[in-house]
Amino acid sequence: MRHDIVIIGGGPAGLAAAAAARKAGIQDILILERDSSLGGILNQCIHNGFGLHTFKEELTGPEYAARYIAMVEEEQIPYRLNTMVIDINEKKEVTIISRENGMETIQAGAVILAMGCRERPRGALNIPGYRPAGIYSAGTAQRLMNIEGYSVGKEVVILGSGDIGLIMARRMTLEGAKVKVVAELMPYSGGLKRNIVQCLDDYGIPLKLSHTVVNIEGRERVTGITLAQVGPDRKPIPGTEEHYSCDTLLLSVGLIPENELTREAGVKMNPVTSGPNVNDRLETSREGIFACGNVLHVHDLVDYVSEEATLAGTNAAAYVRRTQESGDSHTVSLRAENGIRYTVPQSMDTAHMNDQVVVRFRVADVYKDRYISVYFDGERVLHRKKRVLAPGEMEQVALKKADLSRYPELKEIVFCTEVE
Repeated sequence: MRHDIVIIGGGPAGLAAAAAARKAGIQDILILERDSSLGGILNQCIHNGFGLHTFKEELTGPEYAARYIAMVEEEQIPYRLNTMVIDINEKKEVTIISRENGMETIQAGAVILAMGCRERPRGALNIPGYRPAGIYSAGTAQRLMNIEGYSVGKEVVILGSGDIGLIMARRMTLEGAKVKVVAELMPYSGGLKRNIVQCLDDYGIPLKLSHTVVNIEGRERVTGITLAQVGPDRKPIPGTEEHYSCDTLLLSVGLIPENELTREAGVKMNPVTSGPNVNDRLETSREGIFACGNVLHVHDLVDYVSEEATLAGTNAAAYVRRTQESGDSHTVSLRAENGIRYTVPQSMDTAHMNDQVVVRFRVADVYKDRYISVYFDGERVLHRKKRVLAPGEMEQVALKKADLSRYPELKEIVFCTEVE
């Protein structure tokens, strides 16, 4: 079995990549989705706030997904549900398994990785105490409430101020639960500012920064937790403990790109993003394997996921049709330093780049009145002041081909923050 483009994941990234590849002229596309429906995580995100960039209107998660599902179905792009990908190799052979057909191997002309991300497990936190009922990751609680129709608790403490945790604080409150506190280990929130305002401030829910859970009480069901303040070393400070009675603890302690398959394919990984390294075409170190969306790096807005996936789909189509520009390439590395944690992409071919390349990145801490600077081989070419920079908000800079053409011997582009 062979397909020109195989897309792994039928969420917002996979759907946008498929639509873009079809628009670029590829007819033989297959989407593989392990769930029973397309749409991915958006199906359980029933709150609004999606689509402001892409569709210029405010949509719920399912509404946003439905727009892209409609595009895929209108173009009659085939997809297989309840189908798990268990292996990809360097030859772009994709091994899948399903109840109907058992194990099969697909030879792909190009592969687009769009598997999304997963929540960081509680095991990584090493919280003392028993393992009673009533402890959920925020995403699991969201699915149980919004798709399965269950109520997960009445008195709630949330550890972690990522966007899912903030949104679930509001969701639990609207369902009649009492959210007593949201605790965050870091001295800043990991979520968008608008979510702090709309989900916590508007409902009078306190946010305690530099705090963590140091004990969980209860054997059969959670009966309470103990919070403590942490110092600069992230370790609890003795004497700062506070007790909260609760029957539910939600964990919103970060997201991890879903990249087991990527590693099996022998793709070079980035230790900061936990996703693959890519060039400006979003192609990984394995020729013909592309990546986009949260499997590449965790995004804050689904609109940017769709934008990135559109680029991946277009470039995968060019790769399959062999319409990529030929001739000598000129690879330039991108490096992050001094307050910027990473860049995506990590390299670019300035000889064959598009008219502009959008570089996305996150900062390492909350900075006020700080400059974002870009250096071409030590020469500063951009110096943009930002009133506030925060790790929860993704930043981006567009590099234009016209500007880069003036630096024919360019070797490295550095992104950093500066005080002045």
